[in-house]
Amino acid sequence: MRVRLDYGKTGLEVELPDKNLKAVLGLKPSLPLEHPAKAVCRALRNPIGTPPLADLARGRRNACIVLCDITRPVPNKLLLPPILETLHRAGIPKERVTLLIATGTHRPNWGEELEALVGKEIAENYPVVNHDSKDLSTHRSLGTSPNGVPIWIDRAFTDADLRITVGLIEPHFMAGFSGGRKLIMPGVAAFLSIQHWHCPRFLEHPLATNGSVQGNPVHEESLAIAKCVRPDFVLDVTLDSKNETTGIFAGDLEAAWHTGVEFAGKHVRASIPQPADIVVTTCAGYPLDLTFYQAVKGMVGALPAVKQGGTIVIASECAEGVGSPDFARVLRETDDLEAFVKHISQPGVFVPEEWEVEELAKAVRHADVICVASGIPQETLADCFVTPAESVEVGVSMALAKQGADATLYAIPRGPYVIPSVQEV
Repeated sequence: MRVRLDYGKTGLEVELPDKNLKAVLGLKPSLPLEHPAKAVCRALRNPIGTPPLADLARGRRNACIVLCDITRPVPNKLLLPPILETLHRAGIPKERVTLLIATGTHRPNWGEELEALVGKEIAENYPVVNHDSKDLSTHRSLGTSPNGVPIWIDRAFTDADLRITVGLIEPHFMAGFSGGRKLIMPGVAAFLSIQHWHCPRFLEHPLATNGSVQGNPVHEESLAIAKCVRPDFVLDVTLDSKNETTGIFAGDLEAAWHTGVEFAGKHVRASIPQPADIVVTTCAGYPLDLTFYQAVKGMVGALPAVKQGGTIVIASECAEGVGSPDFARVLRETDDLEAFVKHISQPGVFVPEEWEVEELAKAVRHADVICVASGIPQETLADCFVTPAESVEVGVSMALAKQGADATLYAIPRGPYVIPSVQEV
């Protein structure tokens, strides 16, 4: 059977064996909004749990709007113009509206990427700042969380008279769902804060996974920190498999986000009778599959669909290679992932980018991982605790050789955007 996988900017057509393929898991259909621009304006006028944005903006001296970085396909060109127009009508001029890109620990976005994020006109006419988690002097201390995480948040956000976040609600392999509070923590938090949050005591919890909110310590800590510098207004969207807007959720940090999560949850879960021997998956294509660092999300997202000891075949272009220098170095210098996790679990021990290596350990602890990544040399991939393959077809053949000729197989073309869920009997 021919299956189109999300891969890079163009996708990837692959041939999967009919005998083994039991299901192609995808998003449940959700109609895109017929008039999305009008829907945004309505959401700004009739938000969930807050006064209209125009009322909130009236009398404010300045504003900071936090945006996702290039790894999230947020339709900012749809969302930003009506927000900015509302602020200007309320008396806040362009030069006093800062657009803060929530890079977390990711690299900054400049040039063509910046124009792709917000559009040429906005990029040229508004102050745009890339959050820099490593520069502690650009952050303000807000004390310590109840769980002992030092709270340092970007001053551009903490010191703004009106604080707004614009994000995307999608499954997240640690925090349950993205959007809302994650724009603040880790989006505009200092590296010092992130390293205390992205650590084994939170990440190794069984509820710190895709689609899990209630009882998820990663989500709960992120929310607690976000509430220390609560945004006045959030605007989150949901997208379909073509990245068209299906829902707009504006208003209160918690009420609006939970409404969006409830909507998203109905469309991202795919029921399966039982885990398969083999899962073919992706990292959802561009922009999420730019690096191997991000590809780990696709591996972890597939775990509920593959049996213990099974095989994951993941196709992730990785056009920018392995990832940050710190992440690449840790992989290069680590011989034993379980020993690494044990090491960083010790009190006071921290290794830069340890959280993604820990998530990679979750994946390979559960299943063999075969990776197809045209942006990374195969000899480099072989040092990343996965088995390289030239194509998905070759990877599936390798998996069948281990799992047996009659092995069962699922395909997840949208990767971590889909949450496999075993049906309850």
